[in-house]
Amino acid sequence: MEKMPFRDVEPDMDVHAVMSQATAVTTQSDWRQALPVMAGSMMTLRDLRLSDAPTLLALLSTEEVARFISPPPTTVEGFERFIAWTHRERAAGHYVCFGVVPHGMDTAVGIFQIRQLEPGFATAEWGFAIGSAYWGTGVFLDAAKRAVDFAFESIGVHRLEARAAVANGRGNGALSKMGAVREGVLRRSFLRDGQYHDQILWTILAEDWRHGKAVWGARVH
Repeated sequence: MEKMPFRDVEPDMDVHAVMSQATAVTTQSDWRQALPVMAGSMMTLRDLRLSDAPTLLALLSTEEVARFISPPPTTVEGFERFIAWTHRERAAGHYVCFGVVPHGMDTAVGIFQIRQLEPGFATAEWGFAIGSAYWGTGVFLDAAKRAVDFAFESIGVHRLEARAAVANGRGNGALSKMGAVREGVLRRSFLRDGQYHDQILWTILAEDWRHGKAVWGARVH
């Protein structure tokens, strides 16, 4: 999801009013009320919090991270509006955004997003962005397995798509490692800094995912 919805956030959003409507309880069975807290071996996935904004600004706005995604907010306030927007869209049942919190930390160092491409989430798109200090550490794979499992097992996604610029070797490698299937090239489909880039379309089907989990390990909890 290189076209991340950072720029869809209204500049006049009342952040605290939106957040005050979000349910703080994380044990709800309905993900629209609150996302579950999912602990892996290296990190925890959870709902984003306003306190994550400074860290996300510092880590996701670097050139090496931001060059293959839509331009992220440039201020802490901008990230706070984005975080409030993720809660509002999740409550509406359109979209999910997890914060990635490495063990031993309190704030998110990256995000995993899942958005519906058709009503009911039968087809959805996922994307991710993580601070470069955590590349190659295993945090991505730990988080990605749980995020994708959540898409299939909790949301009920049938087909999960991802798009990555052809030049984004790390992103394409990560998707391949997750067992995604390369379906084709979307020509000139991603605009960044005034230039159009080709993207590779990757997919994972629910039945493939459930079969594949037996290959790379025990069921994700």
